[in-house]
Amino acid sequence: MYPVVLAFGAQQAANADVPAAAWRQARGGLHGEHDIVLHRPLVPDEPLDTWSSVSAVRSTRAGTQVVLHIEQFDGQGGLAVEQWWTTMLLGLQAIADAGSMPADHRFPDSARSNPIGSATHNISEHVAHDYATVSDDWSAHHFDIGAARASGFDFLFAHGLCTMAICAHRVLRVVGVDDPGQVRRVAVRFASPTPLGAELTVNVYGVTRKSFAFEASCAGVTTISHGRMELRG
Repeated sequence: MYPVVLAFGAQQAANADVPAAAWRQARGGLHGEHDIVLHRPLVPDEPLDTWSSVSAVRSTRAGTQVVLHIEQFDGQGGLAVEQWWTTMLLGLQAIADAGSMPADHRFPDSARSNPIGSATHNISEHVAHDYATVSDDWSAHHFDIGAARASGFDFLFAHGLCTMAICAHRVLRVVGVDDPGQVRRVAVRFASPTPLGAELTVNVYGVTRKSFAFEASCAGVTTISHGRMELRG
């Protein structure tokens, strides 16, 4: 969560490089995917300088993907963390493809034959408030049912990045890793919001000895798809 919280200001600054007309023409923007690469374990209380830029644009049937590349440097100028934040601008088809996309993390079909285990987690009614207190993301659709309905959902839901963090911890538990510092990469696609008060089930599959695919669902509805965790070594 720590490097993500530091990225919010940089994310907003980089989004300002997208033409205002594109935001006006889109029906809305959704956080579609997120990819975090930790080049080394982070040290408590260390400072990180965060920089961002638009790294890629891709047109799809649903709209236009805008990918931000976020780099976070330590006090000695070393690159500690990279993030790729993908926003889907719904219905927008007017921007030409450009730039380089992050490394692929699609769920490999072969992983279906190698299930490792599953874990469940109760998404507390209070988790949105707890996460917002840390992240300062007080987006109304997590707290006000009217705002949630305006976003197209008839329920309050957890922040996507909060759900991503919960999934990461559940995956570590399933694969038997106690030290989160062993995580090198976590990447997900946000398939659907995770309702507050729901039971989240995370299913984990083996890809290689140090790489795992995962999915998450609530009441049979997939909330996280194309999840990938890579460990060091």
